[in-house]
Amino acid sequence: MQRRERTRHLIELGGLVQKAGLVDLTDDDRATILGGLLELADRLQGDGGAVLGELFRRRGRRAFEAETVAAE
Repeated sequence: MQRRERTRHLIELGGLVQKAGLVDLTDDDRATILGGLLELADRLQGDGGAVLGELFRRRGRRAFEAETVAAE
């Protein structure tokens, strides 16, 4: 059961990469996508990371809300 939950979680994370448009923007270049994610991780760990994280969280919530409204 735990393995299934982990698999579902990883699939959902991949869906976020797709939803953000990163697959198309990078022509499915996984090294570029990983590099971008590593840069994001570095920035979140650096000075101002908490503020940046909150900014990203708000933007993501708005995107999810817009998607929900569009689906209705």
